[in-house]
Amino acid sequence: MLHQTLNSKKMQTEKNKIALVTGANTGIGFQIAKALAEHQYTVFVGSRNLAKGQNAAAKLGKNAIALQLDITDPDSIRAAVKKVQGEYGYLTLLVNNAAISHTGKDGMTMEEILSSQMPSVASISELRTVWNTNVFGTLAATQAFLPLLKNTTAARIVTVSSALGSLTINANPQNPYRSSFDAVYGASKTALNGIFLSLAIELEKNNIKVHLVSPGFTATALNNFQGTDTVEYGSLEPIRVALAEDLPTGSFTGPADIAGPDHVLAW
Repeated sequence: MLHQTLNSKKMQTEKNKIALVTGANTGIGFQIAKALAEHQYTVFVGSRNLAKGQNAAAKLGKNAIALQLDITDPDSIRAAVKKVQGEYGYLTLLVNNAAISHTGKDGMTMEEILSSQMPSVASISELRTVWNTNVFGTLAATQAFLPLLKNTTAARIVTVSSALGSLTINANPQNPYRSSFDAVYGASKTALNGIFLSLAIELEKNNIKVHLVSPGFTATALNNFQGTDTVEYGSLEPIRVALAEDLPTGSFTGPADIAGPDHVLAW
């Protein structure tokens, strides 16, 4: 009987794909959750504000479940893990999407944000706050959900990063956007890339794939909606990576217009 129960659980694990997308109540996170739900994933819609998460989940339909999750709050992370553990006992895919770009007032232009985040003038307090979400909170949530990812076969972690965090690209004087490489948001993505490449190497032995993906210059709240690409277009590459199961671990990709036809970005 025990053997049959274990086999049944393994079959269930293989058949039912369970995903969690952080920051999924709006923007690129919502689009990723939508695509996963349409591909028959059960999707936990992570949101700091539960009501906003519930509204998003209602729009996504029966495959979506609202989940209160603030990745900077250890209690919130523990409660979210407990909920997923209690309902399914495993996680097939973790999409780290939640991020912030600054701590200033709403409506600041992208130019205002960038000028205040250059290393010579950047507020150390703002730097700590942004990195607490983009770097430390993202890793904390990932560490907390790792046991659930290890409870299934072929689990994956997809982390939404940015080409802005590439040291290779920004070190190239021919890069027309290198002046936008700041110490607060941009460098937080550099740190994120480094940590998750390290994680990809560590988890190779566990058969858990780790991917980093840039959506490109997308118009979202992160840049006061001044990006040149729509959310729908900017979501295409993150969705492609989230749905792909055959990409090599440790990949860092972006849309073809910034990464080329192979989608590969330089670290």
